[in-house]
Amino acid sequence: MYKIFSLPLVCIAVLSAETIKLEQLSVESTAIIDDVSAQEVKSADLAEALNREVPSISMVRRSGIANDIILRGQKKDNINVLIDGTKTYGACPNRMDPAISHVLTNNIDSITITTGPYDVENFGTLSGLINIKTVKPSEDVHGNVNLNIGSFGYKKSSAQISGGSGPIRMIVSASSESSKQYQDGDGNTLSQQVDNYILTHPTLGGTAYKDQYKNEDAFAKKTFMAKMFVDVTDNQELRLSYIANRSDNVLYPSSKMDALYDDSNLYNIDYIVSQLGSFSKELTFQYYYSEVAHPMSTYYRKASGVNSSDEVISELHSHMQGAKVKNLLDITETMALTIGLDASQRNWDGTYEGKGVNAGITGRSSIDNVNTDNIAIFTHAQQKLNNLNLRYGLRYDTTTIAPQSTQPSNAYQALSANVYANYTFSPTLRLFGGIGKASRVPDARELYFKGKGGNEVGTSDLDQTSNYEVDLGMENTYDTFSLKTKLFYSYLENFIAYNDSKRNMMNMPQHAFENVNATIYGIEMSGSYYMNETIYFDAGLAYQRGEKEEALQNQSGTNLAEIPPLKGNLSWNWDYLRASTMRFQLLASHAWDNYDAENGEQQLGAYAIMNFKIKHHYNNGIDITLGVDNLADTTYAISNTYKDLTLLSDGGSNEVILLNEPGRYFYTNVSYSF
Repeated sequence: MYKIFSLPLVCIAVLSAETIKLEQLSVESTAIIDDVSAQEVKSADLAEALNREVPSISMVRRSGIANDIILRGQKKDNINVLIDGTKTYGACPNRMDPAISHVLTNNIDSITITTGPYDVENFGTLSGLINIKTVKPSEDVHGNVNLNIGSFGYKKSSAQISGGSGPIRMIVSASSESSKQYQDGDGNTLSQQVDNYILTHPTLGGTAYKDQYKNEDAFAKKTFMAKMFVDVTDNQELRLSYIANRSDNVLYPSSKMDALYDDSNLYNIDYIVSQLGSFSKELTFQYYYSEVAHPMSTYYRKASGVNSSDEVISELHSHMQGAKVKNLLDITETMALTIGLDASQRNWDGTYEGKGVNAGITGRSSIDNVNTDNIAIFTHAQQKLNNLNLRYGLRYDTTTIAPQSTQPSNAYQALSANVYANYTFSPTLRLFGGIGKASRVPDARELYFKGKGGNEVGTSDLDQTSNYEVDLGMENTYDTFSLKTKLFYSYLENFIAYNDSKRNMMNMPQHAFENVNATIYGIEMSGSYYMNETIYFDAGLAYQRGEKEEALQNQSGTNLAEIPPLKGNLSWNWDYLRASTMRFQLLASHAWDNYDAENGEQQLGAYAIMNFKIKHHYNNGIDITLGVDNLADTTYAISNTYKDLTLLSDGGSNEVILLNEPGRYFYTNVSYSF
């Protein structure tokens, strides 16, 4: 009998009634990506890795690094991102520093992607959760050193060492990477793509890069991570962690500004007490704090004038702190209950600074020191009844959002609930499904953001968005073949959409966000076929469709923005020798022909690209990886041009710059582990 296939990166989460312990039961996940730090060596950008490996995730290309993602047609605060349980929010209102960009692949152990409103432990999980776990310290001394080079001047180095003595275990990791501007399949750099756009939109000439910066590096990034785990007693453990990210001079060609730097610090403390008696199997206390500083500037652009004498800077800061306590107890041998309290405060603050002809905007607020305070109580239970596994969840939130300005405060309450089940019908068939409701409040940008001209882009009286969702699926597992199919239908009450028709007399966005009811539905499939013990295929596809119940004010279209078309992947894999692998991967997408044209989106062509990677393991601890992405040097784009982001557009024709993906990309990585 052939061994049942398990993807080397994307492992299907199986809740087997015969083998899974009660405390491990969880909602059916879209994917679990394991061993990320060892496998994802092309670059440190997590968004790129997820786009390649998970069909239901698409990347939003913003630069050569720090890109964003769309999960099942949902982005921004509609999906929740956790890094070791820590919530981090980027400071940039233009999504130049999304939460997922503040942890790099070389520090990640595993990622669990849960789709739907089935998480009650964390604030704001509306339509999905990206749960990232970084590498833990080991008891024995282990370490690794990685060196990576790639096309377009990409260079990366990283090192990690871990070990312990007695009750203490520690890990320290550091990395540095940089790259020149990538070239698309036509040979155009990032600055040349901007120049090509300006040829047909000459009124935007000021957004072109100055001649001396047309070949500027795309980014430089350094990271540091340190963790210490301490066994205080036999049943008590203290965990401390710190993650630092330092990015400099990051180019964002499709926007009007670039990032002078993007710095973040993530702190986390966990205290875990186990086996306290019949009323507590495990008691966990957590406190976390994160901060992000992100100044955007026209420094590299012609609009900043000679010697940048007319430079405009948008300085933004984000702080997030939270505390959580939860208690797990066994009710019976087949039922466990978790109850907890969750509290957090998000602060977002931004101001403009202008020089020369723009000096009049100095001190003007973009987001005026807004606090979002949340407190919640939650509980979830899990139960095993023969071949049936059940999970129930309930959460009650109360949230206040208050700016330090004359703009009004807002208060929200929400009750979230869900039920999820999977049933092992036979050795080859498992059925699963759930129904749930969750909510998320508007963020400070959607409520209060102001442009540098003083126009109020935000809409201060927005309602919170609620997601009512049903998921159904089945998994077929045979000796050499497995297939999982999942259907979902999501009704989004008071979905927050951007309305580009709402503009003032100066043609600037004015109260541009509004609530609208919408639906998203779709299908996801993933499977594998094992030809023999070493050669196997894996494949996946995802399709979703999104529509507004009615058109936005002064508009006629009902297509929901940022709903990617049918996307799939197919891989041929060969595990040869000991721990050595070879992979050919096809990534393909249908044309993006259901789009929100009135709000800046456009039709994108279909694409199909081939990637190749071989990783050879030597017994002395050395691994050498060679790879080529986009073998045919295809020119294509995967990110649409929704004007929810401030992208290059002349405002009249509604034509927005489209940023192409990298062309043929060669890379090699040498790793030594001990």
